[in-house]
Amino acid sequence: MNYTLFQLPIILPVFFWAFYHYYKDRCLPEPISHLLLAFFLGAGSSYLATLMYQALEILNLRHDAYLLAETSLPGLFVYSILAIGFIEELAKVVPFFLVIIRFKEFNEPIDGIIYASFIALGFAAIENTQYLQFVSTAEAWARGFAGPVVHIVFASIWGYYIGRACLCKKRMGAMVFGAFAFTAVLHGVYDFIEIALPPSALPFAAILIAGIWIWRLNLIRDLHNAPAGPCPQDEDGPSN
Repeated sequence: MNYTLFQLPIILPVFFWAFYHYYKDRCLPEPISHLLLAFFLGAGSSYLATLMYQALEILNLRHDAYLLAETSLPGLFVYSILAIGFIEELAKVVPFFLVIIRFKEFNEPIDGIIYASFIALGFAAIENTQYLQFVSTAEAWARGFAGPVVHIVFASIWGYYIGRACLCKKRMGAMVFGAFAFTAVLHGVYDFIEIALPPSALPFAAILIAGIWIWRLNLIRDLHNAPAGPCPQDEDGPSN
């Protein structure tokens, strides 16, 4: 099979979701070079996650999630949150915190969502590439479009709250930890439902993702309508 055609289930969704988020930020768009950097940092964060999983293996803490689903549902629940959710969200948070929020163009609350989404898109692109050899063509296309959504919605949570804390000069430590921990738990719960529960329970996972996506759509709309500035009054919230 032609290699490029083989990669289309990855390539086309990347362009679709990249254009979607660039359009969502059309009022004051970020430099394309920065968005590309965020995407490649996200791709790199996928390999960082792999290294963290390998570290678990060295510590004899790495488990087969599907085997845990057969032997210990409580064990899988804990592993889904403290390993899968923790590692994958941490891998994406690191480049956002170390690089992205230091851009001088990072100057409005919506930027946290947009940049975090591009990081998530890069992460998902590498993850989907690794799955291509194990799925059918139809499954590859379905995963190509849906897979990034899962990473995007979770990344949007910490991207928004960490970015907002930075712009509004709030205490970063508490916000980074709180937003990251909350997202890791949600990610872990989603993976637990996907791995452990029967197909009849999959709508619950879809409802979780759809709920966060609706929150995200409403938030982006509100941010577009908010007064201009890095920390509008209605975004400022409680004082430090």
